[in-house]
Amino acid sequence: APDTDKAVLEAALRGCGLPDEGPYHVVVAEAGSGREDSAQGALTEAAAHVPHTGTAAGQLPDGTAFAVIAGADAVSEALADVWPLLATCEPSDPLHAGIASPAAAPRNLNGALSEARYALTSARTTAPAASRLTDAASLTGLETLLTGVPAEVRAAFSRTVLGPLLDETNASATALLQTLETFLACDGSWARTAEALHLHVNTVHYRIQRIEHFTGRDLSRLYDRADLWAALLSREEPATNGRRARSSTSRAR
Repeated sequence: APDTDKAVLEAALRGCGLPDEGPYHVVVAEAGSGREDSAQGALTEAAAHVPHTGTAAGQLPDGTAFAVIAGADAVSEALADVWPLLATCEPSDPLHAGIASPAAAPRNLNGALSEARYALTSARTTAPAASRLTDAASLTGLETLLTGVPAEVRAAFSRTVLGPLLDETNASATALLQTLETFLACDGSWARTAEALHLHVNTVHYRIQRIEHFTGRDLSRLYDRADLWAALLSREEPATNGRRARSSTSRAR
């Protein structure tokens, strides 16, 4: 807590086997089976194989397994190397984990925990059936950043922004959605969009006008384009461009 006495906090850290100075690496993990002891055991084993000046592992109040590992920046890389080995121990029970950027001091631990949780959600989203360790530092683009947003929030955002364009029973809506995705993928080029869809440029203009009408967005504005692109990436169904989630037992890069 922000008002925690410094001496009390330092004593607590030492009592957990951690130094009272950083950097600290916060990792959270969960097993696909939901077994809390399995995830905690994996983190304890992983921490034993990385360089550190102190480590503590346990469970958060909600049951999520966590580890705080003190040491140099090589901790993240070492964990990435160890994680595939842990995954082979129980191939049928995927292990998902997220690691935060190093916390420089004890006061940064809570922020690091939030970051690690976000990375854990990303790992679970991108590889639901395979073990994966995601480093928060790897979430450097919009598509990867969105993987850390809960699925329910992504789906709600997509429905709100795209509205009637998501009506799969309406052939016109499906055509508009395809046009929107192609138009954004072509960086807003009318000619390239028309060529990719085998349409006349005037048809593309007409469809974009309809898209703007249904979404209330102006596709000549960068911010509106970004909103629509994020909504497309947030759809419940995978995109067809082949750049969606991929399964892996190593850290996301």
